[in-house]
Amino acid sequence: MTQGAGQGPEVERTATLRDFRVPAYVHETGPYVRTAHPGDTGSPVDEAYPDGYTPTQRDLPVITRSETLQVPVEPAPAPPAPQPASGPGPLFVVGDVHGYLDELMTALREQGLIDASGQWCAGTARLWFLGDFTDRGPDGIGVIDLVMRLSAEAAAAGGYCKALMGNHELLLLGAKRFGDTPVNSGAGTATFQAAWLLNGGQKTDMDRLQDHHLQWMARLDAVEEVDGYLLVHSDTTAYLDYGDSIEAVNDTVRETLTRNDADECWDLFRKFTKRFSFRDEGGADAVRSLLDTYGGTRIVHGHSPIPYLLGEVGSEDGEEGTGPAVEGPHVYADGLAIAMDGGVTMAGKLLVRQLPLTT
Repeated sequence: MTQGAGQGPEVERTATLRDFRVPAYVHETGPYVRTAHPGDTGSPVDEAYPDGYTPTQRDLPVITRSETLQVPVEPAPAPPAPQPASGPGPLFVVGDVHGYLDELMTALREQGLIDASGQWCAGTARLWFLGDFTDRGPDGIGVIDLVMRLSAEAAAAGGYCKALMGNHELLLLGAKRFGDTPVNSGAGTATFQAAWLLNGGQKTDMDRLQDHHLQWMARLDAVEEVDGYLLVHSDTTAYLDYGDSIEAVNDTVRETLTRNDADECWDLFRKFTKRFSFRDEGGADAVRSLLDTYGGTRIVHGHSPIPYLLGEVGSEDGEEGTGPAVEGPHVYADGLAIAMDGGVTMAGKLLVRQLPLTT
């Protein structure tokens, strides 16, 4: 999350997204292959790995905060979230956090959801986290502890704070439960432990992981519909494999985790890592397939960072520093999809926004 530089002595140039180019985006289920779009000057990669490719390569670059110039700024306290005269409070959603606790606290304060001491101050407001609380960042367990605490505080104030299951929750659960137990990946031998480490697993998180964290993660819902918004973590149609209703999907996911079968859990994790189903040709139809099945008029998701959805990260073309600057959610797929992962792991923005979007 790069901040603007002020006047003063010259400093070493801040690393930007363009300093972390990769020839092709590799995610947990294979490399991201850019599809050619009008105006593209880059060459798309010719082939992708087959569906079901073992997720054993780290899917996103991680830019540490020490690699970007940090200018400490004391934010002005934000007013509490506006409250309606009656009925449920305003609805907010949070994109992928990935262990960046300080950035999360700042974003929640900016929206008037917590006060300067980190306590819930939004009354009847409703807050949904879209998953991926741990891995890559420095304090995933601190993030989980915060969400659990805010859940209790919000409920006591007449609002709520809830969370969805992300693929990294499944990955951390699997690493803790199954470790180096081989699983049937469909493309050779794999283990949860290896996949967790290669996808940003933090030893400090594993060391601090307790039973109540595991129980909380295992009970998270995978899909919810609120105010006409279908909330999911991943931009994939794989949810359709688990049921034809929201209740059926959530029950199936919880039952799968309860059976504690390594191969079943791996298959669940693998499907939740799929992405970009809504991005290219046919993307709007993919969104409609979910909306028609589960309800809602628009889908809201995390998982795929907005710079990658824009297809501009890693390009060798253009001038230095002209990559996408994410300032808010990305609306696409004929206006049916809202992406909320601002790319905090790439020094991007951790997004917390009220729905409906005002800009």
